[in-house]
Amino acid sequence: MVCLGNICRSPLAEGILKHKVEQHGLDWHVDSAGTGNWHVGELPDHRSIATARQYDIDITYQRARQFRVADFEHFDRIFVMDTQNYRDVLRLAQNDAQREKVKLILDLTHPGENRSVPDPYWDDDGFEHVFQLLDAACGKLIQP
Repeated sequence: MVCLGNICRSPLAEGILKHKVEQHGLDWHVDSAGTGNWHVGELPDHRSIATARQYDIDITYQRARQFRVADFEHFDRIFVMDTQNYRDVLRLAQNDAQREKVKLILDLTHPGENRSVPDPYWDDDGFEHVFQLLDAACGKLIQP
């Protein structure tokens, strides 16, 4: 799960998917990162933490990190939150196999529409909407 700073959207996506993976007894490794390095080592945004907590999801163990080229080797799928993240991650890809791993997360719920998860950083009221978008997308990932 990749967003800009790894403090708002991608930590929510990581927490939601980990929660669903645990509920379904799946053996998946889920992580998140940001394309930028501004918040490396920091907790998720307090509003992401509060929103996740409303759904009994704890994301306080997470710490922001920057996406790195090695992530292409460690993960089968790389879901990005918006078109800028998509372009930034693709720039780091070294071959077609790596590029094929990168997808917009909302393509899971809105195939081919290239929708972006809005960045709620500047809108306190946006975190619930982002949670609902990511919850629906992560639900699609879990469906058999």
